[in-house]
Amino acid sequence: MSAASAVASSSLRTYALRLRPGQDLRQKLLAFVTRHQLRAACVLTGVGSLTTTTLRLANQEGPTVYHGHFEIVSLVGTLSVEGSHLHLSVADSTGRTIGGHLLDGNLIYTTAELVIGELPELDFRRETDTTFGYKELAVYPAAPGATAPAPTRKEPRSKPKK
Repeated sequence: MSAASAVASSSLRTYALRLRPGQDLRQKLLAFVTRHQLRAACVLTGVGSLTTTTLRLANQEGPTVYHGHFEIVSLVGTLSVEGSHLHLSVADSTGRTIGGHLLDGNLIYTTAELVIGELPELDFRRETDTTFGYKELAVYPAAPGATAPAPTRKEPRSKPKK
């Protein structure tokens, strides 16, 4: 069985983060992946709002840009320092929903609340699939010793007794 078609499992470590007005959704997500050196991760949930939405729509070569106020109704995909694949759906003020590949240029309006899941026993890579020639997901076991230790959690300070 090839790496791309193998079924693999892993424990799950989660991260929660909030993005602020004016930040670029995709750029911040990819910076988070780089900063934490995530080799295999996914977006578990993402909600918020945007003022500019930039997507690559189905079967289109270039970006389509929308300006206005949009609610993020879905953000899904795989994340890795080896390459990520993300899809975004947004709704406008009438409820009309559009979606496609998340590109740079999705600017936060009020907030974006994200929960990222890391799969530390796996390694996501992008390898050319000969069917269409695109780089597609290939799943491998993580290299021995490659999993980073869980982040340490600081205990809250207790108030001194009077």
